Amino acid sequence: MAGRPAGDRVAAGERGATTIADRVVAKIAAQAAREALPTGVPEGGAPPHATVTVQRGIAYVRVGVELDYPSDIGEQCGAVRARVAQRVRALAGMDVPEVVVRVDRLHSVQARLTALGRVR
Repeated sequence: MAGRPAGDRVAAGERGATTIADRVVAKIAAQAAREALPTGVPEGGAPPHATVTVQRGIAYVRVGVELDYPSDIGEQCGAVRARVAQRVRALAGMDVPEVVVRVDRLHSVQARLTALGRVR
């Protein structure tokens, strides 16, 4: 740097800041949601998607998922919440006070088997 003797350290307040775009955090959240689901994406379903708003280092996350049915919906949503919060904290360094999980669609395993002619 011009004007500084070699070997001088730059004070933390003068180094600048790293900002991470909301869409990047949303991609992290969507991938984490996919990892949290036992089957990933249900057959014929869409992958999880997320929207994120970041304010002062805090990420507010909304995730939409499609799930197989019958299954324990509450347990799966809880797993998604925990995984998304953990991954966003680890990869983006942001606090995540809550993760809103919206179930967009349920995919009936029974209906899929009926369509394939495999019902007993």
